Amino acid sequence: MGTPPRSTVRYAATTLLAALTLTGTLTGCTPSTPPPTAAPPSPAPDASSPAQICTSLVSYWAKETLLGTKWSGLDWEQKGLSNDQYAIHEDAVAAGRAEERTAGRDKALELIDRFVAQRCAEQDGATRSSENWRPPT
Repeated sequence: MGTPPRSTVRYAATTLLAALTLTGTLTGCTPSTPPPTAAPPSPAPDASSPAQICTSLVSYWAKETLLGTKWSGLDWEQKGLSNDQYAIHEDAVAAGRAEERTAGRDKALELIDRFVAQRCAEQDGATRSSENWRPPT
Protein backbone atom coordinates (compact mmCIF):
# COMPACT_ATOMS: atom_id res chain seq x y z
CA MET A 1 0.00 0.00 0.00
CA GLY A 2 2.18 3.16 0.30
CA THR A 3 2.32 6.41 2.17
CA PRO A 4 -0.78 8.64 1.95
CA PRO A 5 -0.27 11.99 0.23
CA ARG A 6 0.86 14.90 2.42
CA SER A 7 -2.40 16.82 2.01
CA THR A 8 -4.32 13.85 3.45
CA VAL A 9 -1.97 13.68 6.45
CA ARG A 10 -2.29 17.43 7.07
CA TYR A 11 -6.06 17.22 6.81
CA ALA A 12 -6.20 14.32 9.26
CA ALA A 13 -3.86 16.06 11.70
CA THR A 14 -5.87 19.30 11.52
CA THR A 15 -9.13 17.43 12.04
CA LEU A 16 -7.71 15.53 15.03
CA LEU A 17 -6.35 18.74 16.54
CA ALA A 18 -9.69 20.49 16.14
CA ALA A 19 -11.56 17.56 17.69
CA LEU A 20 -9.21 17.41 20.66
CA THR A 21 -9.49 21.15 21.20
CA LEU A 22 -13.28 21.03 21.13
CA THR A 23 -13.43 18.25 23.70
CA GLY A 24 -10.99 20.06 25.96
CA THR A 25 -8.39 17.32 25.94
CA LEU A 26 -5.56 19.65 25.01
CA THR A 27 -6.50 22.31 27.55
CA GLY A 28 -6.92 19.88 30.43
CA CYS A 29 -10.63 20.60 30.74
CA THR A 30 -13.14 17.86 31.05
CA PRO A 31 -16.87 18.25 30.63
CA SER A 32 -17.27 18.09 34.45
CA THR A 33 -14.80 20.93 35.03
CA PRO A 34 -16.30 24.41 34.83
CA PRO A 35 -14.49 26.86 32.60
CA PRO A 36 -12.08 29.15 34.44
CA THR A 37 -13.55 32.49 35.38
CA ALA A 38 -11.91 35.59 34.04
CA ALA A 39 -10.59 38.14 36.47
CA PRO A 40 -12.95 41.07 36.80
CA PRO A 41 -11.90 43.92 34.54
CA SER A 42 -10.09 46.69 36.31
CA PRO A 43 -11.96 49.98 36.25
CA ALA A 44 -10.89 52.43 33.61
CA PRO A 45 -9.16 55.50 34.99
CA ASP A 46 -11.41 58.49 35.33
CA ALA A 47 -11.05 60.99 32.57
CA SER A 48 -9.69 64.25 33.90
CA SER A 49 -11.89 67.29 33.65
CA PRO A 50 -10.58 70.53 32.15
CA ALA A 51 -10.45 71.99 35.67
CA GLN A 52 -8.35 69.05 36.92
CA ILE A 53 -5.95 69.32 34.00
CA CYS A 54 -5.67 73.09 34.52
CA THR A 55 -5.03 72.61 38.25
CA SER A 56 -2.34 70.02 37.68
CA LEU A 57 -0.56 72.00 34.97
CA VAL A 58 -0.75 75.48 36.48
CA SER A 59 -0.01 74.33 40.02
CA TYR A 60 3.07 72.44 38.83
CA TRP A 61 4.50 75.43 36.99
CA ALA A 62 3.61 77.93 39.71
CA LYS A 63 5.45 75.79 42.29
CA GLU A 64 8.42 75.40 39.95
CA THR A 65 8.53 79.19 39.57
CA LEU A 66 8.31 79.74 43.32
CA LEU A 67 11.13 77.23 43.85
CA GLY A 68 13.23 78.81 41.09
CA THR A 69 14.00 75.49 39.39
CA LYS A 70 15.97 75.09 36.17
CA TRP A 71 12.84 75.06 33.97
CA SER A 72 10.89 77.75 35.80
CA GLY A 73 12.03 80.43 33.35
CA LEU A 74 10.18 78.95 30.38
CA ASP A 75 7.54 81.20 28.86
CA TRP A 76 3.82 80.45 28.98
CA GLU A 77 3.81 78.72 25.58
CA GLN A 78 6.71 76.47 26.50
CA LYS A 79 4.87 75.52 29.67
CA GLY A 80 1.77 74.66 27.63
CA LEU A 81 -0.46 77.26 29.27
CA SER A 82 -3.35 79.15 27.74
CA ASN A 83 -3.62 82.90 28.29
CA ASP A 84 -6.11 82.39 31.12
CA GLN A 85 -4.01 79.67 32.71
CA TYR A 86 -0.98 81.94 32.56
CA ALA A 87 -2.93 84.67 34.36
CA ILE A 88 -3.81 82.15 37.09
CA HIS A 89 -0.14 81.12 37.20
CA GLU A 90 1.04 84.68 37.72
CA ASP A 91 -1.55 85.35 40.44
CA ALA A 92 -0.69 82.07 42.17
CA VAL A 93 3.05 82.82 42.13
CA ALA A 94 2.43 86.28 43.59
CA ALA A 95 0.19 84.83 46.32
CA GLY A 96 2.75 82.08 46.98
CA ARG A 97 5.59 84.55 47.34
CA ALA A 98 3.58 86.63 49.82
CA GLU A 99 2.72 83.50 51.81
CA GLU A 100 6.34 82.35 51.74
CA ARG A 101 7.47 85.61 53.35
CA THR A 102 5.03 85.26 56.23
CA ALA A 103 4.51 81.51 56.73
CA GLY A 104 7.36 79.72 54.93
CA ARG A 105 7.86 77.75 51.75
CA ASP A 106 5.77 74.68 52.67
CA LYS A 107 2.72 76.83 53.40
CA ALA A 108 3.31 78.77 50.19
CA LEU A 109 3.30 75.56 48.14
CA GLU A 110 0.08 74.45 49.85
CA LEU A 111 -1.49 77.85 49.14
CA ILE A 112 -0.59 77.56 45.45
CA ASP A 113 -2.39 74.21 45.20
CA ARG A 114 -5.57 75.60 46.81
CA PHE A 115 -5.45 78.90 44.92
CA VAL A 116 -4.96 77.27 41.52
CA ALA A 117 -7.63 74.60 42.14
CA GLN A 118 -10.18 77.27 43.01
CA ARG A 119 -9.40 79.50 40.04
CA CYS A 120 -9.26 76.62 37.55
CA ALA A 121 -12.63 75.35 38.80
CA GLU A 122 -14.16 78.83 38.56
CA GLN A 123 -12.97 79.17 34.96
CA ASP A 124 -13.74 75.56 33.95
CA GLY A 125 -10.14 74.83 33.09
CA ALA A 126 -9.25 78.27 31.75
CA THR A 127 -8.68 76.87 28.27
CA ARG A 128 -9.73 79.83 26.20
CA SER A 129 -7.54 81.18 23.44
CA SER A 130 -3.80 80.94 23.53
CA GLU A 131 -3.43 83.72 20.99
CA ASN A 132 -1.18 86.15 22.78
CA TRP A 133 0.41 87.93 19.84
CA ARG A 134 0.31 91.69 19.94
CA PRO A 135 1.84 94.10 17.47
CA PRO A 136 5.12 95.69 18.60
CA THR A 137 4.75 99.05 20.23
